[in-house]
Amino acid sequence: MKWPLFLILMASLFPSFAQGVEDAYPRTAPGELEVKSLPAARLMLAESPQGYFSANNNLFGKLFRYISQNKIPMTAPVEARLQPGVMAFYMDAGSAKRVDLLPGKEVQLQDVPVRQVAAIGIRGSYSQENFREAEEKLRAWVKERPELEVIGEAYGVYWNSPFVPFFLKQSEVHLPVREKPKAVK
Repeated sequence: MKWPLFLILMASLFPSFAQGVEDAYPRTAPGELEVKSLPAARLMLAESPQGYFSANNNLFGKLFRYISQNKIPMTAPVEARLQPGVMAFYMDAGSAKRVDLLPGKEVQLQDVPVRQVAAIGIRGSYSQENFREAEEKLRAWVKERPELEVIGEAYGVYWNSPFVPFFLKQSEVHLPVREKPKAVK
């Protein structure tokens, strides 16, 4: 059996083959738009002066080395900020409690509070074009909701490993939002 066919078969029949150990929060289904609350979490971050979609940003490698050296399970999703390029891995619940984990030269640790985001689910390749197209739809959707206020930059959320074929991959675009304060009469 050819290698690409094997990967497609494994990813199709055994979704855990293509996913992390645990999901940090529920996914937004492809084509759906919603406002959701993301839980407080501990993140591992790698940064590059190149944009996220630059082929030579080496972000995944930095984070993968860190989790391998520190015996931290891979989780989903991976988050990506575009410029400068930043990739974030979530720590699983057990690793987030560890006191022996320290930031390194290539990886920083960050605790984030509960956040609210507008989200759009996507199916397809993890490309800048797909990100921008989804971001445009998401911004238009948020604009139709006068109760919401955008409070940050859009970022990508990637759920599947590189072994998953592009037509099965799921991702999201998130836009940090909050409810506008109600006018006092």
